[in-house]
Amino acid sequence: MMNDIVAKVTDRIVRRSEKNRSAYLARLEEARGEGPRRHRLPCSNLAHGMAVCTEGEAAVMQGTDGPAIAIFTSYNDVLSAHHTYMHYPALLKEEVAAAGGVAQVAGGVPAMCDGVTQGEPGMDVSLISRDVIALSIVIGLSHGMYDGALLLGICDKILPGMLMGGLQFGHLPMILVPGGPMPTGISNREKAAARERFAQGEIDREEMLQVECAAYHSTGTCTFYGTANSNQLLAEVMGLNLPGASFVNPGTPLREAVTRAVARQVVGATELGGDSYTPLGRVVSEKAVVNAIVALLATGGSTNQTMHLVAVARAAGIRIDWDDFSDLSRAVPFMVRIYPNGPGDINAFEEAGGMAVLIGELLDGGYLHGDVDTVVGPGLDRYCRPLALSDGEAVWLNERPRSGDVEVIAAVGKPFDESGGLKVLSGNLGRAVIKTSALEEGPHTVVEAPAAVFEDQHDLVKAFERGELDRDLVAVVRFQGPQAIGMPELHKLITPLSVLLHRGRRVALVTDGRLSGASGSVPSAIHVTPEALCGGLLAKVHDGDIIRIDAGKGVLELAVDGEELARREYVQPDLESHRTGMGRQIFAPLRASTMGAEEGGSALFSYVHESCHVTPAKEWE
Repeated sequence: MMNDIVAKVTDRIVRRSEKNRSAYLARLEEARGEGPRRHRLPCSNLAHGMAVCTEGEAAVMQGTDGPAIAIFTSYNDVLSAHHTYMHYPALLKEEVAAAGGVAQVAGGVPAMCDGVTQGEPGMDVSLISRDVIALSIVIGLSHGMYDGALLLGICDKILPGMLMGGLQFGHLPMILVPGGPMPTGISNREKAAARERFAQGEIDREEMLQVECAAYHSTGTCTFYGTANSNQLLAEVMGLNLPGASFVNPGTPLREAVTRAVARQVVGATELGGDSYTPLGRVVSEKAVVNAIVALLATGGSTNQTMHLVAVARAAGIRIDWDDFSDLSRAVPFMVRIYPNGPGDINAFEEAGGMAVLIGELLDGGYLHGDVDTVVGPGLDRYCRPLALSDGEAVWLNERPRSGDVEVIAAVGKPFDESGGLKVLSGNLGRAVIKTSALEEGPHTVVEAPAAVFEDQHDLVKAFERGELDRDLVAVVRFQGPQAIGMPELHKLITPLSVLLHRGRRVALVTDGRLSGASGSVPSAIHVTPEALCGGLLAKVHDGDIIRIDAGKGVLELAVDGEELARREYVQPDLESHRTGMGRQIFAPLRASTMGAEEGGSALFSYVHESCHVTPAKEWE
């Protein structure tokens, strides 16, 4: 039996999306056509696409017995998570060939690391890079040569961008290929404590760097439960990668085995590979999107997903909004504690049973739709079976595991909390998202204090260093939104604000910018929409104004008389320093067309160009 609220929200999304989803599916059928598109290319065109093929590969490309598979890679040597992809193309080509097809690297996509650019100018192009990645996928597939695709991407903007682009060719089967997390290094809490000591001058830069290098020490994703690992978890719940593939460490025999298995799987999912045709646009359905939201809430995942999921869904003709997240959050239990929601990391989650346990528990509780298409066939049942290695091959065991550590993955009947880890705030300041799973109960869920207003995150840090913030306050960091400066993450602010919190101060953050998926200790109303640049009331907040955040009741209020607010002028900021330099000026057209946070923060689906896209306030149901 499905949970009643999950069923109602799903039905609401289906009805809201009917027009756009129907049009999208119609485009898929039209694009599918009769047989491979490359067979309809002029001879010269096809010859160009096969120029580097061996004789055998060219025969496959020209024939009808085997598929051509596109590989899109985000490999680079800067991202530890994407360094894992160095040797994947050769391995995948070999396995696709053994299955009767031919694989080509059809393109590469940019993959920047938010960890490298935190607090730096490059962060201002981080969110926009998601659109660039989507466009890169479309360009690669526009050759019209392929019957399916493998998408090699993991981290923050890369995986969502790949899906947004891939869904424009949703008639093709596509499978996401993860690389896995690095082994556990220094604990995340020890790292956070060292950052606070460094911020207070208790340790020097050399010691701080040693701590950071002990945390980020090898190939693979960072081990905290931030956006990268949230991406992988949600992709698996949506049936977009192989069961159990998300969190197998790099460089292990099981990782290689499951990577080889994905190559065979995509061949079988094509129209030329057998009778299991499974196009990406059918896998990303309304029910699959609801499953992703449920998993996000049940695990206290990254707040960035309140934009990424909206944008991915929109790419498939599905319309979701923050009311859907909010309503589901009241119904879905909080079941996973990994940092920042608990002491363990993603490797502890995997050791406790990982995705097979989580999906099984959520299915048992009626919180997930089991009747969905996945890249391994209909239904989520196979995703409840543990992945194992047998004679060098990836196999799935015929058992339903239970949690190996109930302090990491709780049973659905005994959750850590009766409601999910994210909530939507609403009030005269607009709408915002707050991550509640990492907040301490009691005083930290309600903060009412004078505003300290900043228009640059570095000004807040400098004020902290001068000792000007050692008091109760709500830090307002505005003009950080998508159209203002590209909506950078403001993770660097968590350390000074956490120091104040641990000194006993009542502290919160309100911003139209983003936070890292690893942030959570400070009550933070983020993604405020409308953003300050686009008529949001944040642009009228003065130092000393009282702001109230109530995570429990979903309140975000500026306690200033309406007549006084009407008299105030909107602040007109000077954003030039954030819009030029480090190449940021070239993104001006994308930034100007970017939609609001609740609409997904993308410029790609903004078909009506206005000066600002403002999300109107919505009545709660």
